[in-house]
Amino acid sequence: MVLLVHAPNHPGQTPDAFTPDSRQAWVRLVIALLIGSIGAVGMWAVVVVIPVVQAEFGATRGAVSLAFTLMMFGFGLGGVIAGKITDRFGIVPAMAISIAFLGVANVLAGLSGQLWQFVAAYFFIGLGTSATFAPLMAEASHWFERYRGLAVTIVASGNYVAGAMWPPIVSWGTQEIGWRYTHIGIAIVCAGLMTVLVLILRAQMGRDTVHDHANAPPPRVDLRLSTNTLTVLLSIASISCCVAMAMPQVHIVAYCGDLGYGVARGAEMLSLMMGCGIISRIGSGYLADKIGGIYTLLVGSLAQGFALVFYLFFDSLTSLYLISAMFGLFQGGIVPSYAIIVREAMPASEAATRVGIVIFASVFGMSFGGWVSGVIFDATGSYAAAFANGVAWNALNIGIVVLLLIRARTGSVKTGPSFAT
Repeated sequence: MVLLVHAPNHPGQTPDAFTPDSRQAWVRLVIALLIGSIGAVGMWAVVVVIPVVQAEFGATRGAVSLAFTLMMFGFGLGGVIAGKITDRFGIVPAMAISIAFLGVANVLAGLSGQLWQFVAAYFFIGLGTSATFAPLMAEASHWFERYRGLAVTIVASGNYVAGAMWPPIVSWGTQEIGWRYTHIGIAIVCAGLMTVLVLILRAQMGRDTVHDHANAPPPRVDLRLSTNTLTVLLSIASISCCVAMAMPQVHIVAYCGDLGYGVARGAEMLSLMMGCGIISRIGSGYLADKIGGIYTLLVGSLAQGFALVFYLFFDSLTSLYLISAMFGLFQGGIVPSYAIIVREAMPASEAATRVGIVIFASVFGMSFGGWVSGVIFDATGSYAAAFANGVAWNALNIGIVVLLLIRARTGSVKTGPSFAT
């Protein structure tokens, strides 16, 4: 069985041509991480301002929360669009469009006179945020061969870094100058800093700013599946694992409130979960470089299911802290593993688009998982059935990953330029 085969250097490369895993590649990676950490502000700002926006517009919590839902939908849809732009024109034009959307949309959010305008603005914020995740992960995969898994997970950690960095800043701004001026300030800061970083990235990439994937290493693994079939399978797997993932992430705060521990404790558990997720993401990158993306996905999926089962049997305050930390350590590397698999098994020229589609599926899974867990709670009066539902969806994910592993074990290594579609 051979899953990891490094392609030979491409013939005809000149000494000054870009080399995967080089110092220049690591410089690009640092810039990409900074871009992702800044551009993901909208994913967390909306969570912070929901109470004050609700109070100002006299709306229900559900009505205001629609801003988060549409932001995530824009994030998923935008990942596909930005991925297509990246594959066709390069990452720099995609990032330029992202910056424009983030700047204008945050200003519009700050100027909203009615709640529907605020909600609509966050849909466009989601569109702008999208280029900082799936397309950027796919692009980073072209810069590395030996450390591809690590590179992809480092870039994917940008939104977790944003989750640790931005909420206190947005909270302080909301208290000091109000949520409206805070959004306008976000627009100015994001547009300014991201423009500088993208210009630096463009200078680093030089003539490779367009079609940077042209000299990227070819696929390593032949699953004997068309790119369309593999994309569908990965999308179903992504939905399944994210339905399971959503249960603790979306409902842990409410769960702690129901148990009498208070929402503050639940918020601490969520923060702990996200912090451990950063460790998990980077660690999964190291693992993927050793054993491949499919095996890494299987390890993460099995571990996530293991942690979900613990939620079914333990609900003391101490145990919930420990299980939440464990869940964060187990699940953080799952979503980036899909990007690694895409790059291992599909042509580089399609990577950003295909990763965008799979990430869109994961966003749908998170949204559906959060919703259906609430519906199950309303029907049963307990989160036990909701956790069990997560375990069942996680089992479906594991089944698909095992299927891919079986095909990988019986297939030969693919080194050609493309796959059938």
